[in-house]
Amino acid sequence: MNEMNEMLAVAGLSFVLVAFLTPLLIWCLRRLKLTQPIRAELPPDHHAKKGTPLMAGLVLLIGVAASLEFRPAPLTTLLCATFLLFGMIGFLDDFKKAAWQDPSGISGRTKLVLQFACTGLVLLLLFRTFALTSDISLFHGFQLHLPVYAYVVVLALFVVGSANAINFTDGLDGLLINVAIPTYFFFFLISDKPEVRAFSLVMIGCLIGLFFYNIFPAKAFMGDTGSLAIGGSLSFLAVMEKVEVLIPLLFSVYLAEQWSVMLQVWYFKRTKRRLFRMAPIHFHFRLKYGWSENTIVMAFGFASWASALGSWLIWKFAF
Repeated sequence: MNEMNEMLAVAGLSFVLVAFLTPLLIWCLRRLKLTQPIRAELPPDHHAKKGTPLMAGLVLLIGVAASLEFRPAPLTTLLCATFLLFGMIGFLDDFKKAAWQDPSGISGRTKLVLQFACTGLVLLLLFRTFALTSDISLFHGFQLHLPVYAYVVVLALFVVGSANAINFTDGLDGLLINVAIPTYFFFFLISDKPEVRAFSLVMIGCLIGLFFYNIFPAKAFMGDTGSLAIGGSLSFLAVMEKVEVLIPLLFSVYLAEQWSVMLQVWYFKRTKRRLFRMAPIHFHFRLKYGWSENTIVMAFGFASWASALGSWLIWKFAF
C-alpha cells in the first residue's frame, strides 16, 4: 500500500509540475516563434489555429524525470529511453515544421528509418538484458512460438505501425491525450512490474496536466514530440506485457485513425472518389456530421475507455 501511495504521490507531483510549467514553455515557444503551420487541405476552421505554439510535448519529459527519480531501475530506464528516442524523432519533425513553417516536416522515409532504428535498438536491449522471449501469448495460457527473426520482424512492424497510428490520432485539440490516458491505465492495471505501473501512472498525471492547455481551443499543441513519444512507449508496453493479441481491441481507436487513411488512399486510387470526407477519420465526423471538436474528443475518449475495459476483461478471464 505504501508503494501505491508513493506512485500516486509521484503522479500527482508530475501533474502539478506539468500544469504549472506548461505556461512557461508556451511563452518560450511563442518567443522563439516555434508555432504550428497549417496544411492547406485541412478544414477552414483549422486555419485559425495557425501560430499556435508547437512542441508542448516537451513538457512530458517531466514524467520521464519523475519516473527515473522514483524508481531508478533498468526497466524504468529502458521505458524512459524509449519515450525519449521516439520523442526525439518527433522533435526533429516539429522543429522543421515550426522553424521553417513547413507543414510537411522531415520526409516520411526519414521518419520511418529513424523509427525502425530506434525500434531495433530497444528490441535488442529487451532480448539481451530483459530476457524477452519470441512467444506470443494467446488465450488460456497457450503460446505461439515463433523463430526469433520472425518475431523481431513482426514486432518491428507492429511497433512502428502502432506508433504512427497513435501519431495520426493527434489531429484535434485534446484528442490524443483523451484517448491515451485509458491505454496507459490499462497497462497500470495489468502489470506485475512496479516500473511499468509507476511509469504508466506518472504519464497519466503528466497528460492530465497538459490536457488543460491542449483542450479546445488549444493554447499549445504537443506535436509529434509528444505523440510519437506516447506512441513508442505504448507500443513497447504492449510488447513488454505480452498482450500483442489484444492490440486490435486495445488500440482500436488508433488503428481506426490509421486504417481510415490507408482505406482513403486505396479507395481514391481505384475510384477517384473519397471514401471519407477527410482522413484521418476524426475529420470525417467534423465535416460530414458537423460534430464539434469537443464532441469528437469525448466520443473517441469514451471509445478508448471501452476498448481498455474490454481488453482488461479479456486479459483477466481469458489469459
